[in-house]
Amino acid sequence: MNRRLEMTEGSDFRHWDELIPDALGLIFSKLPLQEILTVIPRVCKSWAKAVLGPYCWQEIDIEEWSSRCQPDNVDRMLQMLVNRSGGSLRKLCVTGLHNSNIFSFIADHAGSLQTLRLPRSNISDALVEQIAGRLSAVTFFDLSYCDKISARSLESIGKNCKALVGICRNLHPLHTAGMPLLDDEAYAIAATMPKLEHLEMAYHPLSTKSVMTILSSCPNLEFLDLRGCWDVRLEDKFVAEKFPKLRVLGPLVRDYYERNEWDECSDYSYISDDLAWDFSADYFDDDAESYDDPWDDEDRLEGLELRFYEGIDEVGGGFGWPPSP
Repeated sequence: MNRRLEMTEGSDFRHWDELIPDALGLIFSKLPLQEILTVIPRVCKSWAKAVLGPYCWQEIDIEEWSSRCQPDNVDRMLQMLVNRSGGSLRKLCVTGLHNSNIFSFIADHAGSLQTLRLPRSNISDALVEQIAGRLSAVTFFDLSYCDKISARSLESIGKNCKALVGICRNLHPLHTAGMPLLDDEAYAIAATMPKLEHLEMAYHPLSTKSVMTILSSCPNLEFLDLRGCWDVRLEDKFVAEKFPKLRVLGPLVRDYYERNEWDECSDYSYISDDLAWDFSADYFDDDAESYDDPWDDEDRLEGLELRFYEGIDEVGGGFGWPPSP
């Protein structure tokens, strides 16, 4: 003990491994997800324990990773990370969910959830109506490119999420090309979401009348994305006079919307799994008693592979980690 004190007093060396887990968790939460899951647990036992604490997982963003992964692996990763949040989850971003059970799982852990992004997910009206009551704390929703929902879902969300201030309901232009005007979703938003400040409805086959209803019903609206809503006619002068706080994007599309969105919506199976994380939850069973084992037997580390690079990095010990700085 005295020797350690002498070392501390005589140098700038700090014992980061002795910080309390909550403090470590807050620090680690600022790091990229891949580093939290692949690098931090290998540093020392106390750091590995810290990444299991809720402070690392109040915000979970695996949207980019999940777009390249098989649905079963996404479900397993999501369950592991949400369980680690310990009920303190505030933000969740994930794409392409297919299993109805995973939506119910999210709703069961949504007591503190404020931002929920589920683009391109296979969710239905019936399921939204079933879980919306458990999402009452959500203030920002993203259901873009969810093709199986309709105005029923938006109405249910609006009635249950009373504090909702933002919603993204963008559609893909190839899905709506040639469709007749369909204003049901716009009217559902106008009728149930009066506190909206941010609304995205790109490429919806909307009429000017339905958009005006939204503007009249949502006085706090500050941003409205109408790119690709070709039948909507809003005069800039009228909007500036009647809604001075509002910024309208579109209907004219001046940029290439969402880059190569159609390719991103393609089936995941053509993407090499080596570009994603080969996921196995066997290593992190979230059992506090299991922490001594990984450092005593490194073979057990092979139970979890989260690879971010093509092939195996021999320098990194066969785990595909980035080289040390």
